Amino acid sequence: MFKNPDKAPKQYTPGEALQKIAAFCAYQERTQKEVEQKLKSYGLDEDEAGEIIIRLSREKLLDEERFAQAFVRGHYRQKKWGRRRIMQELKQKGISEYCIKSGMKEIDGEEYYQNLVEVMEKKDRQEKEKNPRVRRMKISQYLTGKGYEQDLIKMALDELGKAPEDDE
Repeated sequence: MFKNPDKAPKQYTPGEALQKIAAFCAYQERTQKEVEQKLKSYGLDEDEAGEIIIRLSREKLLDEERFAQAFVRGHYRQKKWGRRRIMQELKQKGISEYCIKSGMKEIDGEEYYQNLVEVMEKKDRQEKEKNPRVRRMKISQYLTGKGYEQDLIKMALDELGKAPEDDE
């Protein structure tokens, strides 16, 4: 189904928009930025959108701290992302520093390190590079891209036995 570029988007009254956006927020956790964009697409001005956002917050349909917690849980458990990547994504979504810190408390240190080891071992099985030094570097770069911290990556690689030769 294609949207007709000539057709103007449907305009909603504040009452209709509130019902639609409440359902939008009830479906899954949303950021205030997402809700603002959606309300603008409904043709509401900033004042009307602001009032609706305040009402959604009061009714606990919009809660950025809860969004941050759910985002962190999902991305470190399902996608096995590291802390740095998760924080970067939350900042891009316009989440406040306070909410990011609150969300990051969802990360369990033991489980986090276990995720790193699992991701590293999987990448090690897939890596075709034979040179141990290059192989270690490629795995390290991959883990850095996933958002893991350098000290943890080095520790995990050393445990895996992918330590660089002693001639450094």
